[in-house]
Amino acid sequence: MPGNLTLDELRKAVKAGEIDTVIAAGIDMQGRLMGKRFHAQFFVDGGWEETHCCNYLLTVDMEMTTVQGYKSSSWETGYGDYVLKPDLRTLRRIPWLPGTALVLGDTQDHATHADVPHAPRSILKRQVERARAMGFEPMMATELEFYLFENSYENLRDGGLSALRPISGYNEDYHIFQTTKEEDVMRAIRNGLYGAGIPVENSKGEAEAGQEEVNYRYSDALDAADNHVIVKNGIKEIAWTKGKSVTFMAKYDHRRAGSSSHIHQSLWTRDGKPAFADKADSHGMSKLMKHYLAGQLHHARDITAFLAPYVNSYKRFTVGMFAPTKAVWSADNRTAGFRVCGVHTKAVRVECRIPGSDVNPYLACAALLAAGLDGIEKKMALEPEMRGDMYSAKGIREIPHNLREAAELMHKSTMLREAFGDDVIDHYHHAAQWEISETDRVVTDFERERLLERA
Repeated sequence: MPGNLTLDELRKAVKAGEIDTVIAAGIDMQGRLMGKRFHAQFFVDGGWEETHCCNYLLTVDMEMTTVQGYKSSSWETGYGDYVLKPDLRTLRRIPWLPGTALVLGDTQDHATHADVPHAPRSILKRQVERARAMGFEPMMATELEFYLFENSYENLRDGGLSALRPISGYNEDYHIFQTTKEEDVMRAIRNGLYGAGIPVENSKGEAEAGQEEVNYRYSDALDAADNHVIVKNGIKEIAWTKGKSVTFMAKYDHRRAGSSSHIHQSLWTRDGKPAFADKADSHGMSKLMKHYLAGQLHHARDITAFLAPYVNSYKRFTVGMFAPTKAVWSADNRTAGFRVCGVHTKAVRVECRIPGSDVNPYLACAALLAAGLDGIEKKMALEPEMRGDMYSAKGIREIPHNLREAAELMHKSTMLREAFGDDVIDHYHHAAQWEISETDRVVTDFERERLLERA
């Protein structure tokens, strides 16, 4: 479900005084919206054609530090411009921001207007085009979990991090009474996102105190990733307007469950038929689906750096907290890294349970697609289903234990280099190395509390 405004409708809304601001945003390496706020009249008069941004936006870290060592942009190259080309299919109203519309854009080379290869949206578009050339439309959905806190962002910035207060005092998984107490925020989120053209299905309490989940409808892969980043940004903004805060950290507290972003995937034929379904199979899986899943399993360790991009991401992979530790498949089993859902229906699909809510959806969806399509091209055989408790199973494929291990596997992956290009893999390997070096460098509260007196 793309945006809910056409350019002509926007022009009418601007003339009627309903919209005075248009946000034009690209996507950075962290999956954040980066861009400008236009006066709406300027946008409809010609700003919609393109705008420009500094090319350092695809080389900075979470702190917006100008990280050195990238081939694409640096002090040596002068940090020039990229073109941000609005994709008018994503144009939509933003109900929680007065008089505001939003459009997402593609990041393009300033001289050639070709998509920048290492831009997240470009990477996913390339894999979607690859699937379409094979005769398939990749369909995906992400499930976003997050924690909702009583603290405002301003309170946290002013020193309140040590007194984080989840909005509930107990596990609220599917809990109607507790989530009733949170409806001031969650109702605003559901209605706000729906009004922005996001096909929201539901929200629910998740498996921890203060943990929430928002689900929105299955869509084509690019639209699913676009929806993800708008949902994530919208939840933060709506919570802020209510004096609350949220976190999409994969693991904000080692004592609590992490927050996931499971990714559901299937391929459909270009004429709208489910390519993964076969009623004659014991799991309802077509040969094509088995090849696709086999590819993802074969390359699971190589693509993990795109599914778990930070040092913190790997702290979520904890036994007994519903985050997987093994990259194997099973039917309707939440201890496996890959779960087959919708068995014996046209909605049969692969759910990858490895990504956390800190994931960049464009990179994760692209990596999963690349691995699955490689399985189809090579007609990889699907390994036997694993059953029972994967946490206690021995001698089976494990998810990399940390970003250092995952980054090295990504860097050496022939499949990823062929699918994404050497420069793209080198770019994101450098980003991972920076995250590791920064974490290695910084002294933490844990270290001070543990060692200051006792060491």
